[in-house]
Amino acid sequence: MGKRLWVRIQKHMTLIKGLFMFSVLLFIIREVGRVAHEVSGQQVRTVLASLSWGTLGMLLVGGFVAVLPMMIYDFTIVEFLPGKFSRGYIMRSGWVTNTFTNLMGMGGLLGASLRANFYARSATKKQVVYAISKIALFLLAGLSLSCWVALLLLFGFDIGQPYQGYWVWLLGGGLYFPGLFLFTRLNDSAFFKDLTWKREARLIVGSSLEWGGCALFFLLIGWALRLPLNLAAVFPMFVVASVAGVVSMIPGGLGSFDVFMILGLGMLGVSRADAAGWLLLYRLFYYLFPFGVGVGLFCHDAGRRLNHFLNGLPVAALRRGAHLFVTTFMYFSGVMMLLYATIPDVVLTNHLYIRLVPYMFYFLDQVSNIIVAFLLIGLARGIGARVKRAFWPTLVVLAIAIGNTLWRENFPGGLAVLLGVVLACLLFARPELYREGFHYSWGGLLIDGSIYVGTFLLYTVLGLSTFGGHHRPWLPQSWLLPSTQVWLNGLGGLLVALLILVGIYRYLAHPHQDWLQQPFDAERVRALIRTFGGNEVSHLAFLRDKRLYFYQEAGADQLLLLFQQRADKLLVMGEPIGNQEKLAPALKQFMQDADLAGLRPVFYEISEALTLRLHEMGFDFIKVGEEGHVNLTQFNLAGRAHKGERALINKFRREGYTCEIQQPPLSDQDFAALQAISDSWLGDQTEKGFSMGFFDRHYLDEAPIAVMKDAAGRVVAFANLMPTGDRKMTSIDLMREDHAAPSGIMDGLFVYLFELCRDQGYTGFNLGMAPLANVGVSHFSFIEERAAHLIYQYGSSVYSFQGLRAYKEKYVTTWQPKYLAYRRRASLIFTMLQLMLVINRPAKGPKTRLVPRWLDRWLADEINWQNHH
Repeated sequence: MGKRLWVRIQKHMTLIKGLFMFSVLLFIIREVGRVAHEVSGQQVRTVLASLSWGTLGMLLVGGFVAVLPMMIYDFTIVEFLPGKFSRGYIMRSGWVTNTFTNLMGMGGLLGASLRANFYARSATKKQVVYAISKIALFLLAGLSLSCWVALLLLFGFDIGQPYQGYWVWLLGGGLYFPGLFLFTRLNDSAFFKDLTWKREARLIVGSSLEWGGCALFFLLIGWALRLPLNLAAVFPMFVVASVAGVVSMIPGGLGSFDVFMILGLGMLGVSRADAAGWLLLYRLFYYLFPFGVGVGLFCHDAGRRLNHFLNGLPVAALRRGAHLFVTTFMYFSGVMMLLYATIPDVVLTNHLYIRLVPYMFYFLDQVSNIIVAFLLIGLARGIGARVKRAFWPTLVVLAIAIGNTLWRENFPGGLAVLLGVVLACLLFARPELYREGFHYSWGGLLIDGSIYVGTFLLYTVLGLSTFGGHHRPWLPQSWLLPSTQVWLNGLGGLLVALLILVGIYRYLAHPHQDWLQQPFDAERVRALIRTFGGNEVSHLAFLRDKRLYFYQEAGADQLLLLFQQRADKLLVMGEPIGNQEKLAPALKQFMQDADLAGLRPVFYEISEALTLRLHEMGFDFIKVGEEGHVNLTQFNLAGRAHKGERALINKFRREGYTCEIQQPPLSDQDFAALQAISDSWLGDQTEKGFSMGFFDRHYLDEAPIAVMKDAAGRVVAFANLMPTGDRKMTSIDLMREDHAAPSGIMDGLFVYLFELCRDQGYTGFNLGMAPLANVGVSHFSFIEERAAHLIYQYGSSVYSFQGLRAYKEKYVTTWQPKYLAYRRRASLIFTMLQLMLVINRPAKGPKTRLVPRWLDRWLADEINWQNHH
């Protein structure tokens, strides 16, 4: 019969639990309604208002301390699990789990789910559930022991006599611990095998500290309220209310605990308003505030996991957003302060400005506004450029500006929040500030320079117009300055601001990277070319007008890049030289070093393959022309197409012209002869550099020189060879002829070199670039390339682009496209201007020669030949 009854009870257990909880809820709702009817909100506010800020701070600390003993559960749980967990991780996960379950339910499904989430990385779900099940048995051990303490106080010391009628609750709760102890010690199942005496004792102590700390904190609130009662007498009622809260199975005992406590405190003469305030403080400081910290830790952990799952993209995006916000705010506030310092009467009548005023910094006088404004603008440039050294000065300036602003009376509350967000964003975005150096870009210099120069000119003009003694009817009265002293103070502030901007730039630009200042090492370049071979630009290294960047592995040079710096650009000439198998790591290292230095690489005259590789690394590109290659294995002058060249070569042979190779180093006499030809060819023009050679003895002594002599043995033209080191492709660089040389002399020199190089085993000859050739010919080309095509088509009066290609077309077998690759979001206009400055070296004369004289003469010969025929 008993067994059948138990089966029925088990079958309808869910219904029984539901009816029990429903009846408890009805009781709680009735009692809460009666209390709410008797207690007004004003009475509770009066009770809370009686507490000082110091007392509230003490309660806040006390609430957090009372939660700490629950961490013992988590430190014990990890002993049942495989794997290692750091103390910090256990504390964070334990705080989240216990504050969540404290508010939403004692242990149960929520606690198991949270702990499974935190500890599942080193254990299976089954292992976690088993560990939690062992811990869950002891969660009420401390409350059970508290029941025995309460019984002792009631019947042993007559403390809390009004509550002796609740002895049944206390006895029922007190029997839990002995039953648990006997059950765990006498049960020899495998489930309790790893539950040692030491672990069980630790759990009992932890549970006792939890419930004891909770009770002491509740009594601490009563002491803080200065209520006239014996606090020790409250302890038994607290234990009874806690047991009622557990029995009700309502999360946190919410409602059941509170009703019991309000009724019990009323027995000691505590008013309903005081009791409600007491419980409100208890719920706030023991439950809600720790729970808020737990929510923050949970969100941090969830965000960290999500960030790891998405390869760090969320945090990177947030940091970039914070970095952009700080930079924008600093510029905004700096400009706003400048306007207020220079033309206050004008901006203070502007509705938009007035609306933005609550979101800017405030200083007391004109000079400090100007100085701090340019401090913000200068440091904003460093923050925007992600310079590491900009962090601390910016933090100090922002802290001073914020402190000075908030020191004012009646500052807007929204401003305080905004400034706090600015500081928080700066701290959060600190990892974004990683660069070691700073270099002004032309765009940045234009903006900052315009702000300063514009402010200085405007302020100067306003001052002269105000105090110059002449009436300016076109200048409104609101623009005029109040006094000469104000004007002079402002000018002084602007001059100090200029020194500040210069000082900020020098501070951010320091220190200089060693690899940007390395001296030229010719032997190191030769050794690299001997080991791995060169390319079409490797010989240009000996011009010594470019810096060298060596990529090394195991202390050995692998690749070399040639570059010059202009502003924030590293202008790289051509393809990297050396071991092409190391191209990927070399480019990556070069990008990282340039980025740390605050520089942006630009690659000029590079191949299609390298352009696509760089495009994958964040570069945009534009075609800059085509490079002509001659297949020497197929070269000859036979056929109708080369009729003119055959006639020209035969003419030179009849007239006694010969071609020979002069080996380096040049004698003083030979060098003087070549210099005379070069000077004659240049006239009053200057040479170019970077992507092409110029007349220099060091450079000419690095390779053989082909010279054309007349019948008397006098040199009338020359060209220096450009060895590539691979014995397959060769080229020439300088091509110079004397004024007296016959027309077409360069064709003769080319033909001789083609035949000579072919006989020496070379298979190709590089005739160099035809700038802008076949650039932008498609309707779908980039707009920049289509603009370049117009220059190619109609720019013959400045540079004979079409003529140069037509000249080389006579010999070229194939054309290879060449590109300019530059960082995305970089200004192409500024990049091209900087490239032009590098190529056009500082002039010694009035102009740079745009069209080679031999090309001028070839074009004239072609026109005469066409007119004649």
